[in-house]
Amino acid sequence: MANSRSGESVTERIVRVLETFDTDRTVQTAAEIGRRARLPSSTAHRMVAELVECGLLERDDEQRVHLGMRLWELALRGSRALRLRQAALPFMERVQARVREHTQLAVLENDETLFIERLSHPHAGANITRIAGRLPLHASSSGLVLLAHGPQELRERILAGPLEAVSPETLTDPARLHRVLAGIRRDGVVVAPGSVETVSTGIAVPVREGRGQVIAALSVVLPRDAPTGPAAEELRAAASGISAAIGANRP
Repeated sequence: MANSRSGESVTERIVRVLETFDTDRTVQTAAEIGRRARLPSSTAHRMVAELVECGLLERDDEQRVHLGMRLWELALRGSRALRLRQAALPFMERVQARVREHTQLAVLENDETLFIERLSHPHAGANITRIAGRLPLHASSSGLVLLAHGPQELRERILAGPLEAVSPETLTDPARLHRVLAGIRRDGVVVAPGSVETVSTGIAVPVREGRGQVIAALSVVLPRDAPTGPAAEELRAAASGISAAIGANRP
């Protein structure tokens, strides 16, 4: 793609525009997009107009801009995350029916925990995670599982810090985090009280594909004082079922 005067490619600028949207900021003006994407006003307005024309962005009746349905359609075609979610959902529903709090599926993406599915009971306790939301790898039970089973160089990079404290109980001591990760690889489960919110406990297990590689983390979020053993067993059984379903559906 052609470069701008700053040396950026058109693709890089389009990505910056799309990244100005998140789960809390779903609608913006073209001027707001330009400011957040660090683009000149004329460039931002032109790019937004072109992206609207091709359906990647859409305008509402007040001329505010939001992500377009075509972007969602393209993202789902042949998506690895979609196939994983489809395989996992029946087993997640079984866990959720028994736990009746929050059940989540997460993957490793760009050194962060990306949540691709979440089921929640209407009266469940606190949980800040959302579908398409992210958390630092060291700051949730799902992330700890993904970090424990990720490449050695990933662990070294994350352990080198800085380790952000999402709550007062988030693991931020590298030596302690190293021991916890070793325990996860040994035990196949992590129980992380207060790592994201002090009133909650996260429990997570790895989901493996046919060759044994960990491709996701399956977790539940419980009230802080809830027993964790039954939920951990439900997660282990579900993760085994997901792995079998993935293997059965492999071309």
